[in-house]
Amino acid sequence: MSGVDIYKENAVATQGKGRLIVMLYDGAIRFMNLAIKEMEAGNYAAKGQYIAKAQDIINELNAVLDMDAGGDIATNLRQLYCFMIRRLSEANIKKDPRLVQDVIDLLDELNQGWKAVTG
Repeated sequence: MSGVDIYKENAVATQGKGRLIVMLYDGAIRFMNLAIKEMEAGNYAAKGQYIAKAQDIINELNAVLDMDAGGDIATNLRQLYCFMIRRLSEANIKKDPRLVQDVIDLLDELNQGWKAVTG
């Protein structure tokens, strides 16, 4: 493992939960923006890989929701995450960057809220 890899691993391990959520949102948004660029370039294999990476992040965010303690907020987030996954699948099949942008817009709005909370 290189020094950079060790630094990245330690940086993630020392973050609070809220900051980790922001990092995950940032990563998913980055992958979706890359997917749009690949779509526009006609590189559909790379587009699919980036969409899959964004879906993996959103699936992980969905999987760790505490449905017991989270109440209505967790329920609403679960529904939103499931919508995002379906929308990205549709975008992947239709090769439609507008559908990816819809998910970016939703995730960015959530991300701005987390950034405000975590400072």
